[in-house]
Amino acid sequence: MSEIFLGLGGNGEKQELLLGRANRHGLIAGATGTGKTVTLQSIAEQFSAAGVPVFLADVKGDLSGISMAGSPAFKHADKLEGRAKEIGLADYAYADNPAVFWDIFGEQGHPVRTTISEMGPLLLARLMDLNETQEGILNIVFRFADEQGLLLLDLEDLQAMLAYAAENASDLSAKYGNITKASVGAIQRQLLSLDSQGAAQFFGEPALEIEDFIKCDEQGRGYINVLAADKLMRSPKLYATFLLWLLSELFEALPEVGDPEKPRLVFFFDEAHLLFDDAPKALEDKVEQVVRLIRSKGVGVYFCTQNPVDIPEDIAGQLGNRVQHALRAFTPRDRKAIKAAAETFRINPDLDVEAAITELKVGEALVSTLDGEGAPSVVQRTLIAPARSRLGPVTAKERAIVQSISPCEGKYDTRVDRESAEEVLAAKAADAAATAEEVAQKGEEEVRKRERRSPSLWDGIGGKMAKAAASAAAASAGSILAQTIQGKKSRANPGASAASAAAGAIGTTLSRAIGVPGLGRFARNLIGGLMR
Repeated sequence: MSEIFLGLGGNGEKQELLLGRANRHGLIAGATGTGKTVTLQSIAEQFSAAGVPVFLADVKGDLSGISMAGSPAFKHADKLEGRAKEIGLADYAYADNPAVFWDIFGEQGHPVRTTISEMGPLLLARLMDLNETQEGILNIVFRFADEQGLLLLDLEDLQAMLAYAAENASDLSAKYGNITKASVGAIQRQLLSLDSQGAAQFFGEPALEIEDFIKCDEQGRGYINVLAADKLMRSPKLYATFLLWLLSELFEALPEVGDPEKPRLVFFFDEAHLLFDDAPKALEDKVEQVVRLIRSKGVGVYFCTQNPVDIPEDIAGQLGNRVQHALRAFTPRDRKAIKAAAETFRINPDLDVEAAITELKVGEALVSTLDGEGAPSVVQRTLIAPARSRLGPVTAKERAIVQSISPCEGKYDTRVDRESAEEVLAAKAADAAATAEEVAQKGEEEVRKRERRSPSLWDGIGGKMAKAAASAAAASAGSILAQTIQGKKSRANPGASAASAAAGAIGTTLSRAIGVPGLGRFARNLIGGLMR
């Protein structure tokens, strides 16, 4: 199999998408109800049958049916079977496809996660639309965390590091460059916006291994990875985060292959206009760059949208294979879109493309694909081939069955929260509190004789708290002892007073390090109560 059968053209010729040109990307466009989702499903099925893994963003929930065979009992089965006969599909039969369900929120499939470190400062800066100064500070935070061996895995780790950077701006600025609290605050506000859209679910471990998207079953059919995106679409910034990370990860992980006999992976992004709504220009530029370059990695990207003008021009210019379903001319914008769509096709002297776009019936489309030389074919009015799998969503029970035989079953389902930046800082604070208590009971000199509780207990933020606590405790105990020697009466308990002083020092230092006003008073009361 060296081609994908799209349908039968008005000239009586088969309209096909060559597998060797499928990595040149594509566009499936058309108004609601014109059949573009069925077109997407039919193409995805054939890619899978050819041994090409597929990724689908399932916005409306109906693409999950691709995992199940269609049925003669389907209410429109007669139309599907009639279309198959009309275009000469003698071997048409209902069939299922190997599928794996994914969901960033972990509700309808395996959770999809990555770490803050894997995302990196550059992509995060693009997603949050940071200016040059703010992007520089983000780079400093990543560099400092790397030098200190602090893992940045989830949003909490990055937030903790930003708070540390704001409180220690003068020290860090001397080594890395200027850091202002105002700029750090701007980054934190953007992180809060990401967090409000559910990004906390996306960042963490176990992180997705990109190889799990590029698998075939025992019959050699490519797995169709279906991402539940119905809920995700309500968080466009998170959806953009996921898309940009995934494409970038593939670009970095896959070797250069030029134009292979067939793609290594094909992406379909349904309702792609939602992806670019209100997207910052920097994000559009990055997506355009990745789409342009990822072709040579053997990855094809197909955008499915209602209106072709919804795709930014720089990105649309990279889409060589096009299937245009009907558009309706109800508004001036609609007429502009029709004219723009017609002008993108290679002229067919026997077809008035602009008029045909408004006359196409459901299941019809204008098709132009790249030929063996990489040139676009003459546009043809085409009857689109029907899908063989179910047109509609799976039930919860069917979804559970598909998940139970998934090759990734049990690998990503349980979230892992191992020690990272946030936990390290918290652990150092706890060690400092324990050390302060020990100092209050045994004295600083005695405590210094033992081994450190952690390798860097006396360094960094933990060291500051430990030293401050030890000094405060020793000073308090020494003061009471001096009063006793001088014959002055005191009702204070040396151990309790020293612990209270240590708790105050810990609270003050912790408040400065974390950057939370009033935390020192809270920590002083809490730690003081525990240490008495």
